[in-house]
Amino acid sequence: MDTQNRFEFGKNWKNFLSVLDEDRIKQAEISLIEMLGFDDLSNKSFLDIGSGSGLFSLAARRLGANVYSFDYDSESVACTAELKRRYFPDDDNWNVEQGSALDFEYINALDHFDIVYSWGVLHHTGAMWVGIEHAISRVKHDGLLYLALYNDQGWKSHFWWFIKFVYNKLPSPLNLVYGYVIGFLAKFLILLKYTFLLKPMTVLSEWFNYRKNRGMSILHDMIDWVGGYPFEFVTYETLDAYMHSRGFSILKGEKASSLGCHKMVFKRMDNKQ
Repeated sequence: MDTQNRFEFGKNWKNFLSVLDEDRIKQAEISLIEMLGFDDLSNKSFLDIGSGSGLFSLAARRLGANVYSFDYDSESVACTAELKRRYFPDDDNWNVEQGSALDFEYINALDHFDIVYSWGVLHHTGAMWVGIEHAISRVKHDGLLYLALYNDQGWKSHFWWFIKFVYNKLPSPLNLVYGYVIGFLAKFLILLKYTFLLKPMTVLSEWFNYRKNRGMSILHDMIDWVGGYPFEFVTYETLDAYMHSRGFSILKGEKASSLGCHKMVFKRMDNKQ
C-alpha cells in the first residue's frame, strides 16, 4: 500500500473546526451514546485512535470519560489539542499525543481501556489489519471496541481507490477542485437514482440534516471521502468473523449497504490482554 501520497486529514479538520458549534458537539455525543449503549461514560477510560478533529474525544470527555487521544497527523493532533484548550484547559483527564496506530512500541506502551474507539481511521493507515490488531490489544476484558471501516464493494471500491490516488497526486488547490467536482457528481448521481425510484427526499432530507450525522459537515466529509488515502476496505461479514475469532462478540452493528462505513461495536469476551 502506497503511504507516501497520504491525504492530509489534519488540514481538512482544521477547516472543520471553524464550523464546529454546540449543536454539532451534541450530535456527536448522541451518536456515541446510541452506539455504545451508555447514558454517560463516567468512570470509563476512552482511547481515541486517530482523533482527527478531536470532536469525538471532546464528546467522550463531556460524557464523563477519561480520554486518551492520539493521531498520526500533526495537524490533527493540533486540532484535538485546540478543542481540549477551548473546552477542558489544564484537564488531567484528557491527554492528547501524536502517535501511529501502526507503531507497535507506542501502542504496547499504552494502558488498556474500557472503550477503544477508531472511526474511519484504520482503513487509511496503509496496513488496516495491523491497525485492527493493535486496537484489539488495548481493549480491557469486558471492554468495548467501536470500529467504523469502509465497505468492500468489489470493483467499485477499487474504482474509488483510483479516484483517491489521483486526488493525492494533484497539486493544491487543483486537488480541491477535483475533490468537489467528483464529490458533487457522485451526490448528483445518487439523487438521480432515488428520483427515478420516486424517493428524492430520502437523499435530500439526509443532505439538509447532515449535521445530525455525528455532527459532521457535508463539505468537509466530501473532501475527506474523495481524498482519503491510503484506502482499504472489508465486508461486514469478514470483520465480524475475524473479531469473533479474536474473542469478541458484536453488540451492535450497522452494515453499509454501498458507499460508506460499517459501524460495529464489539465486546471483549476473552481474558487476553
